Amino acid sequence: MKTEKPFIVGALGVGTCATINFFEQWAKVFPAEKEWDRPRIIIDNNCTMPSRVRALLYNENVELLVEQMTDSIRLLINAGCSKILIACNTAHVFLEAIYKKFPEARNYIVDLIENCAAHLQSRGVKKVFLMASEGTILSGVYQEKLQAKGIECTAPPPEDFPIVRSFIEAVKQDKYTAEVKNSFVDFVNRNRLTGGGDYILGCTELPVMYEKCSGRLGGMNFYDPMIIVLEKLRAEFEDERHGKSLAETLEQPQGKF
Repeated sequence: MKTEKPFIVGALGVGTCATINFFEQWAKVFPAEKEWDRPRIIIDNNCTMPSRVRALLYNENVELLVEQMTDSIRLLINAGCSKILIACNTAHVFLEAIYKKFPEARNYIVDLIENCAAHLQSRGVKKVFLMASEGTILSGVYQEKLQAKGIECTAPPPEDFPIVRSFIEAVKQDKYTAEVKNSFVDFVNRNRLTGGGDYILGCTELPVMYEKCSGRLGGMNFYDPMIIVLEKLRAEFEDERHGKSLAETLEQPQGKF
């Protein structure tokens, strides 16, 4: 069944290395023998936006941040995008402020956190450990949506925020020392029981860090919200192209490494 609008995905990227990783994920989730077998994608890597974490923690440049995010979303809509992803988990905390400023955006944004919570519920996950920036954790946005799905969500305590931040900064700077990789593995193993062996990589930099260390992390489940959403979009795209039922296409596991 064809829709009135072409299937064009827009992505608002913030961290440059995380945006590069997102595009690599895109290519893997949408395999193609010919390039035209993939849907069109338009990326706005708006890395000049104010810090989302500082906006949350210190109320710094909140209005400017919301305005710039809104402008990027409007740009993507005007470019013809029918679905829009925000490649930053923390930025999702500001969605309601964006919708207040630009109500039409609600019809286009594919919410990473909402879809992640729904996916974990569908897989029967009852307990999960959230690895994310301090801003995302303190906002409670993941905890609230997971709790609504009957999923217990634990997260690093404030004294561990600098450790998680060091992982995020390593990706932002594209510097992966043996020390930071050992620290990541130790941190995950230390919290294995806390999250029941299930982890949400709730910052777009963290899947990059995970990939650097995945060979040393066995017996645990890691969920990347971006992969979950990309595979959902792939199912919708295939359904539109080939008339397959969405339920049939979604039978395969999603979002789990």
